[in-house]
Amino acid sequence: MVNYVLAAGAWLGAWAWDEVVPLLRTAGHGAYPLTLSGLADKRGVPAGQQTHVEDIVGEVDRLGLDDVVLVGHSYSGIPVGQAAERIGERLRHVIFVDSDVPVDGESFVSRWPDFRPAVEASMAENEGFWAPPPAAQFAGHGLTDEQIERIVGSATPHPGATLTEPAELAGPLAELPATYIKCVLDGPELIPVEAEILTSEKWRLVELETGHWPMLSAPGELARILLDAAER
Repeated sequence: MVNYVLAAGAWLGAWAWDEVVPLLRTAGHGAYPLTLSGLADKRGVPAGQQTHVEDIVGEVDRLGLDDVVLVGHSYSGIPVGQAAERIGERLRHVIFVDSDVPVDGESFVSRWPDFRPAVEASMAENEGFWAPPPAAQFAGHGLTDEQIERIVGSATPHPGATLTEPAELAGPLAELPATYIKCVLDGPELIPVEAEILTSEKWRLVELETGHWPMLSAPGELARILLDAAER
């Protein structure tokens, strides 16, 4: 038995894992979807990036978990990667689901210079929050109309400080036991940071034939990859 702690990406909360969690629990594991501060049912809670790291570490501590598999989707790969360092020997594996990975001293927006102006403009127009995208931006990711409607209807503005604060790593991320899941409908190529870290013998790449929100578009396939990673 292992214990999965799952954090979804920008604009999302624990609800995003509703179809994945039962599959992990049926297989005999613990599964704990986590809403990060400032989002979904925690909307209004002040949050920076280190708050999100503390959310994840705090959940592991609060539940007294060992044999932990941390799962970070999209933006949440950044705080999950930092939290993986901080839980020490309690970590069994860390899984990055089509996500960013933390780079010491770099923020989410600094990693995406071409994308940064649009994010900062949204924050300026929305009292420091990154507004959720419209339904049209979810097209082409293997989602049904009903799934897109669910994401758009449940998404909440993302606290901007989590996007602008730098990551803080104590050591090389490549030394952690990790799986990176690349969702190919989101683009088949890895960015250079991910490609480099995947040369580590402790990291493994898995491709998933779906879009950027696999917990909704391909929950069964995603759960199988999560279960396989726990056995490594």
